[in-house]
Amino acid sequence: MKILAIGASRNIGYYASIRLLEKGATITFLLRSPSVFDNDEKIQGYIASGKARLVKGDALVKEDVRRAWEVAGQGEREGQVDFLLFTVGGTPHFSLTKGFLITPPNLCTASLLNALTTLPATSSRPNIIAITSNGLDEASHKALPLAMRLMYGYLLDGPHKDKLGAERVLAHTTGRAWADPEPEGHILPKGWETTPGLPGKGELKDEVVVVRPALLTDGAAKEKYRTSDTIIPGAYTVSRKDVAHFIVEDIIKNWDSWKGKTASIVY
Repeated sequence: MKILAIGASRNIGYYASIRLLEKGATITFLLRSPSVFDNDEKIQGYIASGKARLVKGDALVKEDVRRAWEVAGQGEREGQVDFLLFTVGGTPHFSLTKGFLITPPNLCTASLLNALTTLPATSSRPNIIAITSNGLDEASHKALPLAMRLMYGYLLDGPHKDKLGAERVLAHTTGRAWADPEPEGHILPKGWETTPGLPGKGELKDEVVVVRPALLTDGAAKEKYRTSDTIIPGAYTVSRKDVAHFIVEDIIKNWDSWKGKTASIVY
């Protein structure tokens, strides 16, 4: 199995990648700073064996993403990549008046557009697993506990607008109906649907799973959590390591059951 991991230097993407490497996958990491793994003995072992490939580049630069796809496709079944693991998430800074902010404010959305507009032109397209968040759209936000609604509306408003932009792009390419207001112009500019190279409406119908975790924690993997392809009311938290477990041990293993769906995960 060959995988391109974007946003996997840490957190969910990293934990999922380690699990996949342990199962024999070959993973290409697109990293702004490949030195992030210099002291990581686990990753260094896989680099030495050729199972982990590091590509220096920025997901906000389309040509860097294109080059990462090319490296990910090298080897047997030349050009083919089985999965894109998209877990981009910026390091936020805090504003007293605006809560947590990321730079640029459309980091996830713009990075995802670059990944989709540079998909390999092969007979079999990669399947895509994209991490967003619970409570992004109106329906899932209303299902949150009151305390979570207040916190999401203040502290995480900026990052969530970005992830909602990413979901808007995925809704278009998978053909999923969109009931929410359109993302703001600084997240998705007018005319984004005609971005050169972007798959058309519904073209990726069975090739995407969106994962919406509850509020993420740094706890250990319990390997016990609730998942659903519908909204889970009253959702509070889930650990990043358990989201990684869910990706590897359920979504990828049972792709035909999850493809085309939005998966919620919570304790």
